[in-house]
Amino acid sequence: MELQATPHNAVLRFQVLGPVQAWRDEQLLALGSPQQQAVLTALLLHQGRPVTTQELVDGLWGDRPPPQAVAALRTYISRLRSVIEPGREVRAPAELLISVRDGYALRIPDESLDLSIFNSRTAEALQARQSGGTEKAHHLLTAALELWSGQPLAGIPGPYAESQRQRLIEHQVTALEDRGAAALEIGLHTEIVSELKYLSSEHPLRERLRELLMLALYRCGRQAEALSVYSTTRKLLIDELGVEPGVSLAAMHSRILSADPALMSRTPDTASPSVEAGATASPAPPAQLPADVSDFAGRQSLVLDLRELLARASGQAVVVTSLAGIGGVGKTTLAVHVAHSVRAEFPDGQLYVDLRGVSATPADPAVVLGDFLFALGVEEAPESFEQRVAMYRSMLAERRMLIMLDNARDAQQIMPLIPGVAGCAVLATSRSRLAGIPGAHLFDVEELTPQEALELFGAVAGHHRVQSEPEAALAVVTACGFLPLAVRIAAARLATRPRWTVADLARRLADQRRRLDELQLGNLAVETTLGLGYGQLSPEEARAFRLLALVDSPDLPLAAVAALLGVGQDRAEVLAEALVEANMLECFTPGRYRYHDLLRLFAQKQREKLGDLADTQAALLRLLALLVATVRNVAQLLEPDDLPIEPLQLPTLPERAMVSADAARSWLRSELSLVLSAVEESIQGEPALLRRAVDLLITLNTLVEEPNHAQRIRRILTAAASAATACDDLEALARVRYALGFVAYLTGEFPEAEQSLQSSLSLLGTQTPALRSAVNSLLGTVLATTSRPAEALPVLEEARDLSIALAAMGSAARTQGNIARVHLRLEQWQDAVDSASSAVATARASGNRRCLADTMYQLGIVLRTTGSSSQAAEQLREAYVLYRDEQQRLWEGLALARLAGCLLVDGLLSEAAEAAQEAVTISREMDAAYCQGLANAALGEALLRLGRSQRARTCLDEAYEIFTRLGVPEAQAVRSLIDTWHTEPSTTPAP
Repeated sequence: MELQATPHNAVLRFQVLGPVQAWRDEQLLALGSPQQQAVLTALLLHQGRPVTTQELVDGLWGDRPPPQAVAALRTYISRLRSVIEPGREVRAPAELLISVRDGYALRIPDESLDLSIFNSRTAEALQARQSGGTEKAHHLLTAALELWSGQPLAGIPGPYAESQRQRLIEHQVTALEDRGAAALEIGLHTEIVSELKYLSSEHPLRERLRELLMLALYRCGRQAEALSVYSTTRKLLIDELGVEPGVSLAAMHSRILSADPALMSRTPDTASPSVEAGATASPAPPAQLPADVSDFAGRQSLVLDLRELLARASGQAVVVTSLAGIGGVGKTTLAVHVAHSVRAEFPDGQLYVDLRGVSATPADPAVVLGDFLFALGVEEAPESFEQRVAMYRSMLAERRMLIMLDNARDAQQIMPLIPGVAGCAVLATSRSRLAGIPGAHLFDVEELTPQEALELFGAVAGHHRVQSEPEAALAVVTACGFLPLAVRIAAARLATRPRWTVADLARRLADQRRRLDELQLGNLAVETTLGLGYGQLSPEEARAFRLLALVDSPDLPLAAVAALLGVGQDRAEVLAEALVEANMLECFTPGRYRYHDLLRLFAQKQREKLGDLADTQAALLRLLALLVATVRNVAQLLEPDDLPIEPLQLPTLPERAMVSADAARSWLRSELSLVLSAVEESIQGEPALLRRAVDLLITLNTLVEEPNHAQRIRRILTAAASAATACDDLEALARVRYALGFVAYLTGEFPEAEQSLQSSLSLLGTQTPALRSAVNSLLGTVLATTSRPAEALPVLEEARDLSIALAAMGSAARTQGNIARVHLRLEQWQDAVDSASSAVATARASGNRRCLADTMYQLGIVLRTTGSSSQAAEQLREAYVLYRDEQQRLWEGLALARLAGCLLVDGLLSEAAEAAQEAVTISREMDAAYCQGLANAALGEALLRLGRSQRARTCLDEAYEIFTRLGVPEAQAVRSLIDTWHTEPSTTPAP
């Protein structure tokens, strides 16, 4: 397919016998959208003949073209020209893609298109066979079929592509039939049996394929199998089409029954060609591979890698390839599929054995060697194991064979089965990684991608069902963890229940407690498959497998593994790595471990069956102790002057050392899911677990201010409140109520926040001054925000005094800043400035950058309100920089929204709009309602004054809706601005 096809001496190649692709020299060309590729496909398949515009439109869109179909078509043609003929003068006549009458033609040499080459080779093969050159014909057909690289026109839309796809597939199957017949004529009946079996299963109604298969089997001495093919075919034809087999197939059946000697002849007759008359069939090389599946899906890259590796088995060393993965991930299916695809590379045959590595009675290598020797023609194998190994290796020394060793237990089991000289290849599968085999190529077989899983699901259940319910289908394969066995079982269940919708199945699988029970059909069950691997674990490994699934976190760090298991980190790593080797646990990052979703459910089920509650709760207590100590250390690094709230339980571990605030922030980001999952698992446990979980929540409380975590945290806190109420733990309940108030404040639900905080205060005693200070500080802020400054002032002052008494100057500074805002509400201007300035000074002296940012933010608001907008802008800019450095995304947005307001006062409209727009972006990202209201209000005013009234009104309306919903006084100012815009439009400057 290498030809001069451009005016610049570059070689253009086009492919349609697979995904539509094009290359200039060795560079793959970008052919644009699927619709654009469909236009190119139509031009290529017409092979230089003109295609009218109407034909292209009909072929691409059918009887429902879009209104601008012709214009779109012209755009596609123009873009294709620029891809195929880059650098051509715009006004110069096209040399390849030309306009012809009412249409277009693509004029390229035949050798540039794989379809043209295919047609040429098959035609030449027909001529060669008619003139007696059968071997040449076989060679030409093989070369023609090598041009295929998958489904023709894969991914190309439109009715024309669909019809042509079926036509091309028909040509391919015909060529495969012709090659099969040629192979039989030259005596390759043994080599062709497996391929004919596969093709017959793929195209069960093609009688010629069945006829060729019957003849090949008969010549291999497998008369019973040949007759069985006829019986199966006859039943299928009657059931599917209501017809009897054709004359030729029926004649083949009769001739086999009568042992017609002509069937063994190489002289072509009316049935099929074969070997010399009177010759006896030579002993057939073993062909023991299991049947390939017809619905194999995905893993294209891995398949190519494995095929290339096995095909390289040559004169230097035996190629040993090992596939490892969890049960049900499709190792055997993949290995069988690859093995069939490389059969031609191993003309001396293929051996297969299931080593039963995960069963209670794994296969004995000595017995396997006896079976292999029998398949190789040895009637009586030596008694000695060593002699069997020696004979086996001697017999393979001059042969090129593929040995598939399925379900190996370990390297020791398969070492005797590996040939001793080069030329052969071993393909092994195992639950564990067979790392002890010198020179072995190890591959991990992982779950399917979502698209591959959907492809498999559709192949079994019906693609039309996936297409009609794509979201439900994705939910099903996701619930299956993209594990091929689970996907296949789920799809098969659906296929056998035509009244079920895909959504019905998705709902059944959504319940994690029932999911493993749902994933079984007949003798197939995910739980049984996973249980085989579990049964191979030692008691200590099995305990580790159960306990590490306690917390439903994306992954576990080694420190958490050690805590859950109650062992040192060295021993924890040994156990975790043993589970990884057994493919019962995964490790994609050193020192971090995770479960496949279905393995986690299986582990939880095993733990429930065992019922060892004491061990489970002790493991959770150890993990919580570790997390409390670590989070307390994080809080000290990020909030060094903040007020530590009194714990319900004294720490049992020293606080974990961290080197810097950046390290603390990084830990918090990476382990937040683990922390929340540990709390979720603990709050329904014994009182000691609940109290430690509450301590963890309270320590975490001010460290996670992003509202995008609020929903999950609120759900956890609500459950904790119920648990604390149920066991009458008022101290725990007071803390949970405070945390609920904090979450409600962050999400702008101020009435709910106030109710929770008042409830917390009513439960607190005098022995918890730090917690009382925190509750009062937040309650005073809520009261001030909802226009009750007179009520807020004494509450905030009590909080400040408690913080000072506890020497928590960071908390005192923040509270003093909030007091300044209350003075503003009370129109006590000088008191507001003095309070805010005092707060900044206290924060600066504390060295707490986050606290300094908070107080500068408050001072900026005070200064702007009291008429010093330029000074306010300076404070807010510095606060913004500090928030950014401290990675406080929400507060970055608030500082920018406030800064935009200052810039508006100073008439810096473009700068104000820019700051407000960025604040809008941040607020939406963080789902922060109050910030979004402030940002939209500032942006709306800036745009209004810039003359962009339409968008300004949209922003102002959004701000007003948010502020009204939150019940804050800012709504009135926005309403006034909207009313002014309505009544005095002439005051808005022109753009």
